[in-house]
Amino acid sequence: MRLLGLGAVLVALLLGGCSQDARPAASPTSSSPSVPATTAAVQPTASPAPRPARNGCHRLTLAQAVAPAVSGTAVSCAAKHTSHTYKIGRLPLVSSGHLLAVDSPSVQSSVADTCTSLLGAHVGGTPEEVRLSMVEAIWFTPSVTDAAAGADWFRCDVVALAGAGRLAPLPRSSMGMVGASDRFAMCGTASPDAASFERVPCSSAHSWVAVSTVPLAGKAYPSVAAASVQMESACRSAARSRAEDPLDFTWSEERPSREQWDAGRRYGICWAPA
Repeated sequence: MRLLGLGAVLVALLLGGCSQDARPAASPTSSSPSVPATTAAVQPTASPAPRPARNGCHRLTLAQAVAPAVSGTAVSCAAKHTSHTYKIGRLPLVSSGHLLAVDSPSVQSSVADTCTSLLGAHVGGTPEEVRLSMVEAIWFTPSVTDAAAGADWFRCDVVALAGAGRLAPLPRSSMGMVGASDRFAMCGTASPDAASFERVPCSSAHSWVAVSTVPLAGKAYPSVAAASVQMESACRSAARSRAEDPLDFTWSEERPSREQWDAGRRYGICWAPA
């Protein structure tokens, strides 16, 4: 199944599912989930696993969220939980009259696109606010065995990173959770270029904050210098707008990791002291 960045998104830990764990390269200046989709492990079964329930809540660890097999514990949304199902759909298993395997690239890509494209409408906020949050989409599909027995569903869940290797507890309803508050906004425990840097929600102790994103042009993965050429002006402006003294301020530019770039994240993140 799919943290941005964090963003892309968890590899994209969460950009397709989970990619924000891989720390993107950051460059200091006086002035990094959506997880790739995979199929659940094959389990012998006489009948397919039941179709998941939309709006179901689950207690998952990060490892379970990005594992190929569906796991974790279904719980009441009133109880502590770390994932919330916001979409149950039908797999596109037929193309031009041909039956496709559940683990085929085209099927998995379709599921990834659907889950990531619907995330923003579910959690609310602007596209920029979603990119600058710890919130990611993950997804699950049936095992090959269950698909052969007739299971044709896919499941999209929303999760939020709490820090390295951890998922944050979610509110009872994840609907509008990004637009409603900055609880899950992206912050850092230090400058992104520091060895002690850890990406955390802004509701946790932090000293830096992700303030904006900058689109990166080109098909090739940009070097630190090439990314800085595109990001410097925008990041400087974003940091200046927050500074008490417009002549004395700092910022940091974070390009996506190679993994995130390959997964489709084509933007860098501008950081400033909190």
